[in-house]
Amino acid sequence: MVSPTPSRNNPEYAAVLRTFPKLPKKKLLERLALPEGSVRVVIDTDAKNEIDDQFTLAWALLSRDILKIEGVYAAPFSFGLWQESFQRAHQVKQSLSRPQEADAALLSTFATWLEKLEREGPNALDPIFNLPGEGMKRSYDEILTIFQKLGQPSQGLVFHGSDRFLSSVADPVDSPAARHLIAQAFEPSDSPLYVVAIGALTNVVSAMLLEPKIIENIVVVWTASYPSTSKRTTHSLNLEEDLIASQVLFDCGVPLVYLPGYQVGAQLKISHPEMELWVRGRGAIGDYLYSLYTNNPLHAYKKPEDFFGRSWIMWDLINIAWLLNHQWVPSDLMPSPILNDDKFYQDAGAGRHLMREAYGVDRDSIFRDFLTKLQGVIQ
Repeated sequence: MVSPTPSRNNPEYAAVLRTFPKLPKKKLLERLALPEGSVRVVIDTDAKNEIDDQFTLAWALLSRDILKIEGVYAAPFSFGLWQESFQRAHQVKQSLSRPQEADAALLSTFATWLEKLEREGPNALDPIFNLPGEGMKRSYDEILTIFQKLGQPSQGLVFHGSDRFLSSVADPVDSPAARHLIAQAFEPSDSPLYVVAIGALTNVVSAMLLEPKIIENIVVVWTASYPSTSKRTTHSLNLEEDLIASQVLFDCGVPLVYLPGYQVGAQLKISHPEMELWVRGRGAIGDYLYSLYTNNPLHAYKKPEDFFGRSWIMWDLINIAWLLNHQWVPSDLMPSPILNDDKFYQDAGAGRHLMREAYGVDRDSIFRDFLTKLQGVIQ
């Protein structure tokens, strides 16, 4: 499964972008203001992809005094975008010829996948290369599991999302999640609806393509990739899986709070001893999060030999942290970049609409709040 190659320069893309309303600068600045007090929220998550989504959803559900959660959406996911490169690595390893320098780098990148394939047989990596729709269904079930472990009702709150990634801006993926987002965006309110996006953007951007006017009433809070000023090509699953959706997000003018993963969210690390001391034993949810930490599905290809001296990044906590206390995630207003087809950020020059971008995190305050609320589960 290979994602379609987008092109921002084709007439179809430009025509679709013109369907979005242009927010006056005053309204855009109002939407990008730092949140205070309780906020309306929907959460879009590829919850079964990794383990940080479950931690993030649990923290959000334990913070409902501030977060008025109106819906949780299952996002599609798949590592299929790397399948061709992996197959090339496998062919190189099978070859008797000495690998070239580029091939050696490829072998290093996929070393643990290749070891797993050799150790467990030809179907060992099937869960990694699942189709996006299967990933979405697994995420849906995982969302329900987090509600259940917390003893919170999920009826009427959890929705299936897209069964595929975008193939074109002219072909949005209709789904219960997209329709619910549209409906909630148009609910009468004095405040915007914050869309917490912690996966590929297919559900969120499909809703905007189906009904462009919702950008007047929402603020998208998304984590992925490098800072927009970086000169590096991105290697971020949230961005790469649905590159078309990612490009639309930066181009369409929706109020956007961009929370870079690398160099910013990457500071949100927690170690195994911390998990043992402060997470395990904190009710059914604490035990479940601990089991996820010690049985992380990403170990299928990262495969750390032990936990000694190691930690794991809980990337997605940054979204909830910014909503709960913006001082924990300092940010600035800056022009939205262009995300080109080669996955580089480009400076769009004067006249580009503004977005808000994070440049740091207060790691300790974020985890103290999360762990304190987890303590409350058993009190």
